[in-house]
Amino acid sequence: MIRFSVQLFGLTVFAIALIWVVGTGEAVQTASAGNEILWADTVHLNVSEPATEKKIEKKKNTRDSFLRDVRKLTQTAYNIRNRYMEEVNTEEIIKAGIQGMLSSLDRYSVLMEPVAYNSLMESTDGKYEGLGMQIDARDNHIVIVAPIEGTPAYRKGLRAGDSIWKINDKPTDGMSTSDASKLMRGKAGTSVMLTIRRAGIDDLLEFEVERAVIALKSVNYSGIIPQTNIGYVRLSRFAKETSHELRDAINKLNDKNIDGLIFDLRSNGGGLLDQAIETAELFLPEGSEVVYTKGQFASSETHHYSSRPPIYPDKPLIILVDEGTASASEIVSGAIQDWDRGLIVGNNTYGKGLVQTIIDIDNDQEYHLKLTIAKYYVPSGRCIQKADRQGKKNSASHASAKKAKEEEDSDSLKISDQPIFYTNGGRIVYGGGGIIPDTEVERDLW
Repeated sequence: MIRFSVQLFGLTVFAIALIWVVGTGEAVQTASAGNEILWADTVHLNVSEPATEKKIEKKKNTRDSFLRDVRKLTQTAYNIRNRYMEEVNTEEIIKAGIQGMLSSLDRYSVLMEPVAYNSLMESTDGKYEGLGMQIDARDNHIVIVAPIEGTPAYRKGLRAGDSIWKINDKPTDGMSTSDASKLMRGKAGTSVMLTIRRAGIDDLLEFEVERAVIALKSVNYSGIIPQTNIGYVRLSRFAKETSHELRDAINKLNDKNIDGLIFDLRSNGGGLLDQAIETAELFLPEGSEVVYTKGQFASSETHHYSSRPPIYPDKPLIILVDEGTASASEIVSGAIQDWDRGLIVGNNTYGKGLVQTIIDIDNDQEYHLKLTIAKYYVPSGRCIQKADRQGKKNSASHASAKKAKEEEDSDSLKISDQPIFYTNGGRIVYGGGGIIPDTEVERDLW
């Protein structure tokens, strides 16, 4: 009897252990080690559905949490590469991942591919190899907007309004300006054949144009306004040679003993910070603060001062601005206004006051990261950046800021609600982004 009881007890223990190991017999796959959950159903998850009211405690942004989050990215890329049902282009998914990270930042923080990077370098270097003309895609063809004076295109007789029908026997029907530019640019000394349709001439014209190094001037024009003794200087960009060109132009006007100067920064989208500082110091006393920057960390706060005596120190100065005056142009305008050195005339400026740096993110330098690292502030303490200029286009933050700006613009009394700052001489100037001119002038629309 005792022996039978022991055997029965042992059988019961074995049965319980077997059930524990094997399970109850239900066809359910678990997520234990070595077993994955494989779905074969038609359940749709609404990822856009608002989250429930469950409160989730925000994680602290520590070094360890950052490393854990980075591990999620690498693990996701690894799984896609090795386990997705079809072969994927890993370069494309990594690029998409980087663009996804940048999508929540400001609109100027972007991943730059070779074409965009080279274009940026050309604008700051002030030169490229090509024919020397501005083009646009119109009426299904490439149209010459304007040949640049002194370039191969200008010397060959190409005119504004000429329609380019072929580039080296390749038709331009439906061609983009970037594709046309690639075909026309090349090593200096080589040639390109252009087939042109010109208004008033029945036959197509052919021009063989030799490429050359094209210098992009920052000072487009300088001289004295007719029937006055007022100097005028037009500046289109802040590139590497800007301050040298400006210094030469103003010195020549000083030699003619001008009574005043009009400095035209309309539609000047900015450029290099050091050139903006060197431009401002042409007019401000040595040692004057021009601009300072502030970012996330205390080390990002940097103050920049004029380091040389001005060459145009005390005569009347007017700076022309408009909605296209941005970034470096706003730094110069804001510094001149804050030190009461001259009057700002025109329209409210664009409001782009973000500091960017270019970072190489791969060994072959094919991709570059243009990242915003700080904001610009003019001497009075005004931040140049407008809120509605910061978020990515079409983002929720951008739409919200834009709506607030539209409501503000619809109420003329709202200007008094902007933060108040004071110039060196005690005049009131308003913050809120951009530079508000001392004298506003309505522009004619043609």
